[in-house]
Amino acid sequence: MTSNTAQQDAALTDKTRLATSAYADERHLAARQSIYQWQQPRYDLPGIVVEQLTEITGTVLDIGCGNGKFVTRLHLDRPDLRVIGMDISAGILADVPRPVVVADAQALPFADASMDAVLAMHMLYHVPAIPAAVSELARVLKPGGLMIASTNSDADKQELDQLWRQAAADVLGVTEGPSRVSLSSRFSLEKAPELLGRSLVDIRVMELPGTIEIADAEPVVAHLASYEAWADQLGVPFTSTLSRARELVEAEIAEQGSFRITCLGGILVGRK
Repeated sequence: MTSNTAQQDAALTDKTRLATSAYADERHLAARQSIYQWQQPRYDLPGIVVEQLTEITGTVLDIGCGNGKFVTRLHLDRPDLRVIGMDISAGILADVPRPVVVADAQALPFADASMDAVLAMHMLYHVPAIPAAVSELARVLKPGGLMIASTNSDADKQELDQLWRQAAADVLGVTEGPSRVSLSSRFSLEKAPELLGRSLVDIRVMELPGTIEIADAEPVVAHLASYEAWADQLGVPFTSTLSRARELVEAEIAEQGSFRITCLGGILVGRK
């Protein structure tokens, strides 16, 4: 691991940064979520989670619930369940249906075998010690309890990676610019089964491929801008690079009619 990678990993898992600039409210998370409205096929991720929980009764804990997309859906579709939202940031929990808890995924404030299911949706890459967090997640699950996690592939949205490198290169006046921060790389779809398999069994992977085709540069730039909390890790002037990225996207839309992004995310399901 290079020192640069180690430095970025430390920034991606820094509790203060996560609870304040990254997820102080839902603004950045909502920007990353919003781009998927142009994806085909469309996936109803909360609906998939509801379906996976068909046989579950009792209590479901959503760890790192963010702005409560899954908590809200479970309250609507499964009012028989006791659903608890949990996040390290108090601010992002403001509009999440209660009950909610502010806590660290590596030290869950719940008893052993107290949960019938646990969700960890697009969040395990933010914990410093992923195996320890998975072990903690398994600790609070009842025997036979269900775990549902989600993340992206190492191949996800490579067009955005290429866009950022080109914009950064143009701003810096070099041939190839530095890469943007990758949130999911520490717990990618390729790495996740082995990491989860240390504490859980019967791991199943549902791949969710798709293509975003968009004729407006703004949502693309907003997605890139949502990484502002880690701007100091990018080695390039953030605002200038965003401006150059906008120009590149607008040029491609003018020439091709749209900007295309290839996506590959996935949901993993396992049992204690």
